[in-house]
Amino acid sequence: MLRRVARSGMSGVNLNDVLFAVEKAAPVDGVEAVTRSVGVSLDALWVSFLVADMSGRALVRLVHLPIGDVPGARRQDDDVAMVLPFDGGPQEQALRAQEVLVEQVGDQFLVRAPVTQRGEAIGLLEIALPVAPADATVDKVSRAAHTLAFVVIANRRHTDLFEWGQRTTPFTLAAEIQRRLLPASFTCEADSFTLAAWLEPAANIGGDTFDYSLARDALHLSITDAVGHGVHSALTATLCVSGLRNARRCGGTLLEQAQAANQAIIDNAPQWSPFATGLLGRLDLRTGTLAVVNAGHPAPLLVRHGTAQPVALPVNRPLGVLRHKSYRATQIELQPGDRLVLLTDGMLERNAATLDLPAHLPHLSALHPREVVRVLADLVLEVAGPTLPDDACLLVLDWHGDHGGTRHATAGADPHRASTPHRETTALQAYPGE
Repeated sequence: MLRRVARSGMSGVNLNDVLFAVEKAAPVDGVEAVTRSVGVSLDALWVSFLVADMSGRALVRLVHLPIGDVPGARRQDDDVAMVLPFDGGPQEQALRAQEVLVEQVGDQFLVRAPVTQRGEAIGLLEIALPVAPADATVDKVSRAAHTLAFVVIANRRHTDLFEWGQRTTPFTLAAEIQRRLLPASFTCEADSFTLAAWLEPAANIGGDTFDYSLARDALHLSITDAVGHGVHSALTATLCVSGLRNARRCGGTLLEQAQAANQAIIDNAPQWSPFATGLLGRLDLRTGTLAVVNAGHPAPLLVRHGTAQPVALPVNRPLGVLRHKSYRATQIELQPGDRLVLLTDGMLERNAATLDLPAHLPHLSALHPREVVRVLADLVLEVAGPTLPDDACLLVLDWHGDHGGTRHATAGADPHRASTPHRETTALQAYPGE
């Protein structure tokens, strides 16, 4: 029997006690300090934390086992990572729908609560109880899971444990460089927008990246594609992204950011004359006006009133070409309810070209952008995989308006924006792979 429980805003965790326990523990033991405290307070049979796999298609149970081997698991020193692929079961449902689920299994009651912060699905907290939990107990687990999200975010800066657990396949050097160029979180929920992005790497890294940064009244975002493959492409992407970030953090305008990235590649690239295409944007959160520089990149798609259409933009030269020529920006006026999709040519070329994105996107309108990027990546892999010839990268932005309003979130997620399992199933059935 499976019971769905709305996530609550009620306080159930003594934050001072949690912070004290986490601070006393080493970074690799921070999660255990939280789960141990919650487990003891609830007389739990066991407590477990599962981190979301980097592929977005599995959860990974991290366990500290000083002795013994676990069949089918990866091991690093005394830490064990067990991969649990998504199968549509309660673990996946809880994470996708951002709901606390209670399931009776034999004489145990399993409580599964999403570990989420600003829409980023970090993982799942599982607690086994000997008796059916009351609503107050479920509330406490939900709040503990939210607290755990902050503990993971704070401690993963100091250890490779979490990222090691998330990497179910080894990285090449180029992939390692590329990974460091991406933002720490692939999802962001705010009062006026929801954003999620995804990168499906090619066998030989193609240099695709995405980035975003939220200011007080503006959202900066970009999606770029460095020419070539492998380490050379990753190094070109490094110059491009670093040029954009440095100019942005120095207070540069959108055009100054574009020029800085152009200059960075021209001045520092080796002899193979690289360049990068890109879409660079600055969204005014007060008005919904998005200023965009198209540096030789595929046009974005705008989903509005049930239809998806490419947005015609003036095309500038790529980044890293012609030192002194200026860039031009154009504006897109977003309306509440709009969905804007930025992508790289890996979503459009070769076998991926058989995927009619404008036809499919309206069927995904009920899904959270976090789920949209995963579904589209799966579809690209279905028609062009399992190994892609080029990186496939996309960024999905939902515009809600009402900047400065109150964000309606409980335990790290807005329940009104979350995907529900039946919605995702319906969407998938609506467009099975051709």
